[in-house]
Amino acid sequence: MDALKTAVDAVVVLTGCDRDMVTRFIRGQYLSGVRDPKRLTFKGLQFAAEASG
Repeated sequence: MDALKTAVDAVVVLTGCDRDMVTRFIRGQYLSGVRDPKRLTFKGLQFAAEASG
């Protein structure tokens, strides 16, 4: 769960996106087996870019 928290914090700081939205997305990735914080952050940033654009 530290990986999840680290990724959420990084994406929110870097993008300013809604924390709840990012948390739901990254939690889904985490539960599907992605455990690396760097990978979760990268996927979260991609998601945030698509959501805002």
